[in-house]
Amino acid sequence: MHYYPVLLDLRRRRCVVIGGGRVAEGKIKSLIEAEAEVTVVAPDLTQDLEQLACAGQFVLLRRSYRNGDLAGAFLAISATDDRATNEAIWQEADALNILVNVVDDVPHCNFIAPSIMRRGDLVVAISTSGKAPALAVRLRQQLETRIGDEHARFLELAGQIRAPLAARYPDFEQRKALWYQLVDSDVLNLLRQGQDEAARQRMGEIMGVAPPGQYTHPQNIDQDEVPK
Repeated sequence: MHYYPVLLDLRRRRCVVIGGGRVAEGKIKSLIEAEAEVTVVAPDLTQDLEQLACAGQFVLLRRSYRNGDLAGAFLAISATDDRATNEAIWQEADALNILVNVVDDVPHCNFIAPSIMRRGDLVVAISTSGKAPALAVRLRQQLETRIGDEHARFLELAGQIRAPLAARYPDFEQRKALWYQLVDSDVLNLLRQGQDEAARQRMGEIMGVAPPGQYTHPQNIDQDEVPK
């Protein structure tokens, strides 16, 4: 099977998770972080999920799955160990053309979840197409030793100059050359050494526009989801 890799913007989109156990908990928290409108269908929840439900972080249907629960959903995740329920969820999602992942059951998925490393706006997703999830985890762990907070800081500064750079240099090829010059420069090393102000000044020298404002520390997330 061949997969098309993609990163989804789930903000304000209805996402349904069936199940309230530990596996479901990880999925639900990830969807909340992505600012999705989450609905959870489960008779029982973990302690953490109970707290999130009480805080209004998701809509809770405290019962077992019923046909029709996926109506209006953009994405669905089944995290139950009931084969009949998983099959019914797959059938409904497939009929409605909804993105669906039945955890650890690749034949009943039209998308799979990768192992993820996040450094601010930098997202690295690794998948083995469901064949060997442990390999994806190990590869992600290796990358964690090579990619640090300096990459997140670099992206925040770069994001601050995109608009003024385009205004100053309308020609795309000229901007492209400048971006490669920046990436290949010593700016990342300066950030790695904690010399943020020097990095900001160096970026201005290379690009012709300097990033304004203050740096805010990014959130780093490393997570594994199955199947991969």
